[in-house]
Amino acid sequence: MMNSSGVAVLTRGLTVVRGGRTVLRGLDFTVLSGRITGLLGPSGCGKSTLMRAVVGTQAEVTGTLEVLGRPAGDAGLRSRIGYVTQAPSVYDDLTVRQNLDYFASVLLPGRARQDAREEYVARAVADVDLTSHADSLAGRLSGGQRSRVSLAVALLGTPEVLVLDEPTVGLDPVLRRDLWDLFHRLADDRGATILVSSHVMDEAERCHRLMLMRDGEILAEDTPDDLRARTRTETVEAAFLHLVDEADALQEDAR
Repeated sequence: MMNSSGVAVLTRGLTVVRGGRTVLRGLDFTVLSGRITGLLGPSGCGKSTLMRAVVGTQAEVTGTLEVLGRPAGDAGLRSRIGYVTQAPSVYDDLTVRQNLDYFASVLLPGRARQDAREEYVARAVADVDLTSHADSLAGRLSGGQRSRVSLAVALLGTPEVLVLDEPTVGLDPVLRRDLWDLFHRLADDRGATILVSSHVMDEAERCHRLMLMRDGEILAEDTPDDLRARTRTETVEAAFLHLVDEADALQEDAR
């Protein structure tokens, strides 16, 4: 499943201007294939805008943005990318299994035989540990369970790239741990590339590589260990704060 170039996402000068405000400012970065890349930063820093750009749903994007060697939003990428938004995207009046069967018929038209759909659905339900709730109405599930249904939808068809926008918000610590274990299985065992955003700094320790964002810019891009070493700090949160202070000092000196 790994891209032969070793790069799943490539950007050069990526910029997004919305409502007269520059949301992303000339970003240059790469996301490596088969790895978990964490996109961390405070709310409003541009994480969700960047993720929408990667999956091809963000308007007013300029610069270069390639996913799996194709321009973001290319029709050939639709079955190769899974996307989970912050809000669960499921039909409350359908069961978990019915939701997934419906999305499988839409997302996998070339593999839409009933037996094939059932196989994809069963695996996705098992991946998110909802087998015992497969015949429960989505509207009667807890918030965390509904979030896992959305993740199961994104896993249909075994996508090569998973884009997850704050998938653990509002979940209890045990469920957060279990989801991160799943993310590592998908990356380590299946070769999936995962781009996951969060504003919870302790989740950064679970990523192979990090991009720290602030005000539409990338402050740093490195492994958690190297970020701590560079800043001589003990945690990623402390490293982030160090980099923020450093950037602010540079801006002050430039005035």
